[in-house]
Amino acid sequence: MNVEEEVGRLKEEIHRLGQQQPDGSYKVKFGVLFNDDRCANIFEALVGTLRAAKKRKILTYEGELLLQGVHDNVEITPHLQLLPLEAKSTTKFSIPYNSYACILPCLY
Repeated sequence: MNVEEEVGRLKEEIHRLGQQQPDGSYKVKFGVLFNDDRCANIFEALVGTLRAAKKRKILTYEGELLLQGVHDNVEITPHLQLLPLEAKSTTKFSIPYNSYACILPCLY
């Protein structure tokens, strides 16, 4: 998985685990991400993915390097607002050819 894919998955996990703010953005604490089993299976190096996303100005958090325990309460916030799931379904997007098999049975 390349860096862009990992950052995209990180945004999905922030949406899944985070708390929606009044402005529609999401925030999640580092400890929540770090201790989540699904995140542990997705990201071989969560801290490295976070640093890459911060360097690309995709998200923000205090400090440079987050460490388990010490920084569990540090809030991670994406720069671009993540849309709620309901809004995502109305957005135009392309689906890779191999994904149709998963979607078509749901349409009937």
